[in-house]
Amino acid sequence: MKTKLLLFAVLFTATATFSQKKWTLKECVNEALEKNISIQQNKLSLELAKKDVEIAKGNFLPNLNASTGGNLNFGSGFDYVTQNRVSTSIFGGSVSLSAGYTVFNGYRNTNTFKQAQLGVESSLLDLQKIENDISLFVVNGYLNILFAKENLNAVKVQYDISKKQIKAAEDRFNSGVIAKGELLNTQSTAATDLQSVITQENALDIALLNLAQLIQVPIENFDVASIDVGTPSSDLLYKNSNSVFDKSVQRMPEIARAKLAIDNADLNIKISESYFLPTVSASAGLSTNYGYNLKTGPNTAFFNQLNDNLGYGLGFNISIPIFNRFQTRNGVAKSKINKEIFETRLESEKLSLKQTIEQAFLDVKSALKTFEAAKISLEAQQEAFKNAKERYNFGAMTLFDFDQVRNRLVNAKAAMIRSKYDYVFKTKVLQFYSGDLVLE
Repeated sequence: MKTKLLLFAVLFTATATFSQKKWTLKECVNEALEKNISIQQNKLSLELAKKDVEIAKGNFLPNLNASTGGNLNFGSGFDYVTQNRVSTSIFGGSVSLSAGYTVFNGYRNTNTFKQAQLGVESSLLDLQKIENDISLFVVNGYLNILFAKENLNAVKVQYDISKKQIKAAEDRFNSGVIAKGELLNTQSTAATDLQSVITQENALDIALLNLAQLIQVPIENFDVASIDVGTPSSDLLYKNSNSVFDKSVQRMPEIARAKLAIDNADLNIKISESYFLPTVSASAGLSTNYGYNLKTGPNTAFFNQLNDNLGYGLGFNISIPIFNRFQTRNGVAKSKINKEIFETRLESEKLSLKQTIEQAFLDVKSALKTFEAAKISLEAQQEAFKNAKERYNFGAMTLFDFDQVRNRLVNAKAAMIRSKYDYVFKTKVLQFYSGDLVLE
């Protein structure tokens, strides 16, 4: 019995511990990267690209083919044994083995192999791009949860204040200091604050659901660990957007992917030009035949026939292009135009990245100004509320005026929390582009 109780206690403790797990930001990102469908699809595309490399390797090897066939003839036919045409029933057949090898085709196989290798690199960069996007989504979702939690704590504090004010208002009403209408107004304010608590609890539930769905884990008992963002620094991490862009352009996968596209276009030009050059191939073949007279039987044993009729040979072929209706020339011209297109796409990617970083830097500056203003506003509203509370307790301020001051404090706290997390996230976006983002 004691053993069962001990086992139950251990299982209960383990279950409680599991249910109380709080996901860290790094765990959330890793989980999302592991389970995301788009990432899994791109990993499969990467495997396809690797197979293209194997296929391109095979072009350097010779081909080898074996074939055999047979026929049954009645009446006048060719006797494979006597090598004469006779009137009889004969079964005959042949066996052959052939091989071919491309000696030279204008380095087409070499450049095709290089293209396949670039395809693997491009697939890796595509995968990295998606992983970067998913990571930013997770960071944003994580901070949204922390923001919702802090908002919830703020409205709970206000609700606690309202509940205490109800008690004070009841005492004052019972003492005849205030009218019943003022007591009812105090109770109404508390009810409104309770509604705010419920609203923020719903906002937190939605934020938790969004992140849980993003990383594909059950929403039941899902929660995240707190990150002490503290009071963000009033100093910008980067002097200007150019310093971020200079780092980003060297590491962002979309830029590297655009550069690889130009390299691939160069190889396409070489492959197109290879059709101006001759193609040299070599071949080898081996064949034999056998026969069996169904009426008289074999005059020569089967394996002796194969040996006696064995023949083999070597050969080569040179194909020299002379005129193909300008197809090759136009193909080369198209390849060169495509390269110019990819060069403009690289510049477009750089321009887009630069504009994105400039906007992100401006967003950080604006968010910092908003955050600084929110801090000043909150400090002023806290002092105003402290003064109003004393005046209200001494009966020098009406409940309506007191609620106005309190509402301004609530709004100032909400603005402060909102501006803080907005500034934190936008700062992390810049850190991401510069390569300085560290997930904890």
